[in-house]
Amino acid sequence: MTRHGLDLRQRFRRDLAIAAAAFAALLMWDLSGLDLPAARLFGAGDGFPAREWHWLSLAGHEAPRWLGWTLVLGMLVNAVRPWTTKLSARQRWSWLALTLAAAAMPALIKQASLTSCPWDLAEFGGAAQYVSHWRFGVRDGGAGHCFPSGHASTAFALLSGWFVLRDAYPRTARRLLAAVLLTGLLLGIVQLARGAHYPSHTLWTGWLCWMLNALAAPMVNRGTAPSPHD
Repeated sequence: MTRHGLDLRQRFRRDLAIAAAAFAALLMWDLSGLDLPAARLFGAGDGFPAREWHWLSLAGHEAPRWLGWTLVLGMLVNAVRPWTTKLSARQRWSWLALTLAAAAMPALIKQASLTSCPWDLAEFGGAAQYVSHWRFGVRDGGAGHCFPSGHASTAFALLSGWFVLRDAYPRTARRLLAAVLLTGLLLGIVQLARGAHYPSHTLWTGWLCWMLNALAAPMVNRGTAPSPHD
């Protein structure tokens, strides 16, 4: 086994260790029951005032979505006519494919989810009762299909850049990782304020996107050499 092969295995174990620690933290959050109190910070019996703030919907919902698709288009162009000369064709196409897969994954899971959004709850003017997303098969009386957060994947899907770029462009990859995590959390706060999601919905989306990329990274980066500088 080559030195780089050992590095890949070690990095894979580290990525999974981070995922395991995050999984434990997320379970602790779910057990804390703080999702509903967090929603109550922004909503009352007449709903969520921020839901009617059109500027917030534009700046925190529509604009990030369009920006995300613009970045995906840039990845497609880069895959066909590369400007990232240190990335192999496999890495460039994988970057695009993993981003799209991570963006689609929450939407697919939501189709089977019976969990309703905070704004659907009776205490916020809707008809549903709060039911944990861990109570599989239990309906809450609302529309459902709200777990996990699809909007947060607009940012967290871009975690693919960290896994693909960290060998060839480590400095850029670190900056991208920080930007993606911060943006994902900010989008989650926007959706919490609007009554569209609980904090756990956002956090689980981030975890799912990380796991998808962590599992794919060894295959994507196989045979590439790490670079100490951008």
